[in-house]
Amino acid sequence: MIARTALALGAAACMTLSSGVGWAQGGPAPNDMLLATLWAQRSVEFKGNALTVFALARIRLDEALADRNWTAAPVEQKGDYQNLPPAIILDVDETVLDNSRYQVWMLKNNQTFSTKTWNQFCAAQGSTAVPGAVEFTKYADSKGVKVFYVTNRAAVTENDTRENMAKLGFPMGGNVDTFLMQGEKPEWGSAKGTRRAVVTKDYRILLNVGDNFGDFDDRYRGSEADRLKAFDSDMAYWGRQWLMIANPAYGSFDTAPFGHDFKKPREEQRKAKWDVLESWVGPAP
Repeated sequence: MIARTALALGAAACMTLSSGVGWAQGGPAPNDMLLATLWAQRSVEFKGNALTVFALARIRLDEALADRNWTAAPVEQKGDYQNLPPAIILDVDETVLDNSRYQVWMLKNNQTFSTKTWNQFCAAQGSTAVPGAVEFTKYADSKGVKVFYVTNRAAVTENDTRENMAKLGFPMGGNVDTFLMQGEKPEWGSAKGTRRAVVTKDYRILLNVGDNFGDFDDRYRGSEADRLKAFDSDMAYWGRQWLMIANPAYGSFDTAPFGHDFKKPREEQRKAKWDVLESWVGPAP
């Protein structure tokens, strides 16, 4: 997931804090990313959430292995797939790799996402493992399940990504190329359906694990209403074939309020997010 802009979560808190004495005297400037990044990097709640998801993933994996009709790729899995060897698909960023250090760098330097700095971060190989991710992927590998990583990191970052993940202990796939990067082939854009289709030619997909709606459904770039409609149509898969890691820092949820139009000024993007929030009317006078 590399659609990165500031998160509206925590905006009100940041604005409140900015009026305090310490901040008025030259402390950190308000930033929408503060609470989201603090939660992802420092909280035991994030760790507990991730461990819970990967614990459920083990249960679902065993169920899927016992049910040959089970597939996590309802659109792409075609034909008589029941006897194909098993595989799972995982997103990389904020699903198996924690990149909060890049988020903190942006926050502390008043920067927004850029391909240049992001690729430099990938080259530094400073990502850490999301809690439970290494253990789960090793468990799947031990069961004879091929572990594929379908990521929107650019193809130029593949070697750095592989080396980073190998150091952390993730299964690398042996003689099978299990890293499907954005742009690696002309038809491999940010939507992941074309890459899932490649995997389903040779494997039965048991589980899909990600942190953004686009990791599961190519309709992620629609309006908020269209996204909700697509989500509702997928309801049977959530918690079973599809498992979601929480990521409040960035994603298509963050860009939907302003129509995913990154050319809009940051102030306009932020206002659009502010305007869609539903509020309590407040206490009676």
